[in-house]
Amino acid sequence: MKKIYALLVLAGVANVAFAADIVGDAKAAPAKIEMCIGCHGIPGYKATFPEVFQVPMIGGQSAKYIEKALKAYQKGDRKHPSMKGIAGSLSDQDMADIAAYYSQQPAQHTAAK
Repeated sequence: MKKIYALLVLAGVANVAFAADIVGDAKAAPAKIEMCIGCHGIPGYKATFPEVFQVPMIGGQSAKYIEKALKAYQKGDRKHPSMKGIAGSLSDQDMADIAAYYSQQPAQHTAAK
């Protein structure tokens, strides 16, 4: 029983260590951001599904914030059907790459209309 417990502990530590090794690569993101640009790349864009709302510009946001948001959409902690579907299709590496890319973009501000 002690051996099984020790193996489970080691497996858990290995998983944590592996997750910590994921580093975003902004250069790998251009092939992954096509889904993002359609909404987040248009200044002043308002989406109409599931309701009308101003889509935020995400350039210049913290990579850690973007990753955390994508994971929250993926898990369902953040509620938006389109974002849940998009985040659900991304791996942890995809999220890290996208977050790295957008964190290196200039911040874009749009005037409220």
